[in-house]
Amino acid sequence: MPSDHLHGLTSKLTDEQSMAEQRRAVTETLLLRSFLSNENNGALTAAASEVTTTLVLSAFVTACMAFDGLFFTYAVWNYGRHGSFSKRGAAIGGKVTDLLGRKGTMWILNVLYIGGWFAIAFAKVPWLLDLGRLSLGSVSGITGFLMPLYIAEITPKDLRGRISAIVPLMVCWGLSFIYLVGSFVNWRTLALIATIPGLLQLPLLYFVPESPRWLAKVGREKEVEDVLLCLRGEKVDISEEATEIKDYTESLRSVSKGSTLDVFQRTYARPLLIMAGLMALQSLGGIGAFAFYSGAIIQSAGISSLIGLITLAAVQTLLGLLGVMLLDKAGRRPLLLVSFAGLCFGSFLTGLSFFLKDFNWWDDGTPILALIGLLMYMGSSVLGAGIPWLLIAEVFPVNVKGSAGSICNLINNVFAWVISYYFNFLIQWSSAGVFFIFSAFCAANYILVAKFIPETKGKKLEEIQESVTHSLQ
Repeated sequence: MPSDHLHGLTSKLTDEQSMAEQRRAVTETLLLRSFLSNENNGALTAAASEVTTTLVLSAFVTACMAFDGLFFTYAVWNYGRHGSFSKRGAAIGGKVTDLLGRKGTMWILNVLYIGGWFAIAFAKVPWLLDLGRLSLGSVSGITGFLMPLYIAEITPKDLRGRISAIVPLMVCWGLSFIYLVGSFVNWRTLALIATIPGLLQLPLLYFVPESPRWLAKVGREKEVEDVLLCLRGEKVDISEEATEIKDYTESLRSVSKGSTLDVFQRTYARPLLIMAGLMALQSLGGIGAFAFYSGAIIQSAGISSLIGLITLAAVQTLLGLLGVMLLDKAGRRPLLLVSFAGLCFGSFLTGLSFFLKDFNWWDDGTPILALIGLLMYMGSSVLGAGIPWLLIAEVFPVNVKGSAGSICNLINNVFAWVISYYFNFLIQWSSAGVFFIFSAFCAANYILVAKFIPETKGKKLEEIQESVTHSLQ
C-alpha cells in the first residue's frame, strides 16, 4: 500500500511538471514572437492596426448593447424585484457565451431585450410586467460581461482599450437619455422608445462576425483566418495572429479538463480573487446608487433637476471621450487609479455637503459642493468604469474566461443590488455617512489597484494571459 501511494504521488507530480513545462514553452514562444514583431515594427504592426468597416460595425453594435442599462433606471421606478432577475443572468452569462458563442448570445439577448420592453409596454396584467422584467434582467446580467469580452477578442492590441472605452460612454448617454426623456413621457411610451436600439441592432448583427478566439476554442480553426481577414482587412497578413490564437488555444486544451471548476486551479485562483475584489469594491463604492439617484441627490442639494442632469451628461461625455483617447496611451492602471481617486474624493465631497446641510452650516455653498462632488464622482466613473470588465476579458484565457466572467459578474450584480436596495434606508440613517462609507470603499479599491493590478496595454491577449497568470500566482 505505501508503494502504491508513493507511485500515485510520483505520477501526479510528473503530470504537474509536464503541464508547467508546456505552459513555459507557450510563454517563451509568445514572448519570442512579440519580440520579433517589435523588431519588424513596420508593415505587420501598421497593418494590424488598420481600422476596417467590419471592425467598426462590430464594435458599434456591441457597444450599443450598453443601452440595456436603461433597464436599471426603469427598474428603480418599479423598485424591489429587479435585482434577483439580473443576478440570474449574471450567474450564467459566462457559460452562455461559451456554449452559444459571442455572436449567438448577442442574437438571443437582442430578441429578449426587444421582447422584454414590448411585454412591459403592452402589459395588461402583473405577470406580463414580471415576464418583461425577467427578460430584461437576464439581458442586463449578461451584457455587462459580453460587451468587453467580445470587443477584447476582436480588436488588435493597439486599439483594444480605445474601442472598449466606448461602452461606458454609451451607458452614460443611455442613462442621460432616459432621465431627460422620462421627464416628458409616460412609462409605456418610454418602454416603446427603449426598443429602438434593439430593433436597430437586430439586422446589423447579420454582418457581425463571431469571435476568432471562440472559434478556435470550439475547434472551428478553418473559420479563424476568414474572420481575422474580415476584421483586419484583406491586405493584412493575419497568418501570425491566427497561428498564435490556434497554438495557444491548443496548449490550453492539453492542460485543461474543460470543466467549470478549472477556474479554481491554483494558476487562476489569485487573479480571480483580485478581479472579484475589484468588482465587489467598485459596486460597494456606490456607483449604482449615484447612477440611480443622481436626480434625487441634485434635488436634495437644492439644485434644479434639469440643469443638474444636463451638466452631468456634458461632464460625463467629455471625460468619457478623454478615456477613449487615453486608454491605449496612458494605460489601464493609471486611468483606474485616477478614476478611483476621483470617485473617492467626489463621494467625500457629496457626503460633506450633506453633513454641512444637516447642521445648517454654509447654506449658500452646500448645493454647489454637492454638485461638484456628484460631477466629480460620475465623471470619474465614466473614465474608469469599463476598465475592470476589460481587464477580466484580457487576463483570463479562453478556457476559463466564461467561468471567471460569470463569477465576477455575479459578484458585481449582487453587491450592486445590495447597495441599490438598502440605499434608501442608509440615506435615512445618515445622508452624509452613507457617502463617507462609499468614499472609504473607493479608497480601498485604489489601494487594490495600486498593489495588484498589472498593466496590459499594447499586448496581445495570449501574451497578457501567460504573463499575468504567472506573475499573480
